[in-house]
Amino acid sequence: MKLLYALPVVIALAACDRVTNSTQIESRAQEQQSMQAVQSVGMPGIDKFAEKRMAKTILELRDKMIPTFTYTQDMNGHFHYLCNSVGYGLPYATQYTNPQHVTDSNGHYGIILPQADPNGLYSPASADGTWVMCLNPATKEPTAVYIEPRVVVSPFALPTTN
Repeated sequence: MKLLYALPVVIALAACDRVTNSTQIESRAQEQQSMQAVQSVGMPGIDKFAEKRMAKTILELRDKMIPTFTYTQDMNGHFHYLCNSVGYGLPYATQYTNPQHVTDSNGHYGIILPQADPNGLYSPASADGTWVMCLNPATKEPTAVYIEPRVVVSPFALPTTN
């Protein structure tokens, strides 16, 4: 019976033996200060959700593959027409699958490893190229074109310098 009474004391003492490092102390202090700020100031009174609506509209437009025009831009900011296109272009570093996965190593979760794309290759975290579905002048069919320089893809014609 005495063992049952002693068990909570042992558990409490074991919890006190945890090593606290400076990062944990800073994190606790920052969380406490953030809590105080929220209680004192409150959260912003967002009621129209305009930016969320804009993000939704952009995602929906990207999904429609609307007719667009693709341009490159020179060092002076002038546009140079490249092709009629569909959609808004796809950054080269976009990955079809999650680029990382969590492994189970000896029963401990949390080791993050890179994960290959379905083609077996590991895409870069960032890249300057863009895939654009240009309309082939001969067939008028959308064809993937890889473009390295910065591009501008617009649903309406822009003034150009060529």
